[in-house]
Amino acid sequence: MQVSQLEKALIEQADSLAREQLRNAETARARIFSESAEKLRLGEAREILAARIEAEQLVRRQTQAAETRLAAELDRLRWALTEATLAGVKAAFQALAQDDERYMEVLEAWLGAAAQALPPGDLVAEVRPEDEKRLAPRWAEITARAAPGRVVALASHSQPSEGGIRVRLADNRVQLDQTFEARRQRLADDLARVAVERMFASAPDLGTLIHG
Repeated sequence: MQVSQLEKALIEQADSLAREQLRNAETARARIFSESAEKLRLGEAREILAARIEAEQLVRRQTQAAETRLAAELDRLRWALTEATLAGVKAAFQALAQDDERYMEVLEAWLGAAAQALPPGDLVAEVRPEDEKRLAPRWAEITARAAPGRVVALASHSQPSEGGIRVRLADNRVQLDQTFEARRQRLADDLARVAVERMFASAPDLGTLIHG
């Protein structure tokens, strides 16, 4: 009788221990699954964050590369537009120099502007040798209209030039260079500055550039 009771007690104790071990195993299993899920979630979050950072870096690099290409293209177009415009101005100047009546009118206008801009004193107007020959017969009339009350001597210079006039004080203190080359150079800086704004606009009015 005692052996039977002892056997029953041992069986119950073993069963209780088995159930407790099972519960512990289930608890440990659930904890492991939970920890694994959390690690997986954190790992996925890190992977997502890393992928997002990599994507943002890629977009930034691509944007910077596109901006660099755009800046280079704008520089090229600005240069091309400036050169094309200056070439058009040069052609217009050359055509002007071949039109005797208009050319004389422009030289007279530039002489008048110089006479007003320069300080008091005798003036010297320097032109190409061929232009000196064209101007000499009518010089007294031109100076009377363009620079009334001022003495303006006509002279030629030996520098290569396509035309225009350079007016200076006789004592060489100051001069105003209205040769084609000087006017075109002054235009170049302004054209380079505004070229992008005018990138797709029509070319400037050459008549304005010549007479302005």
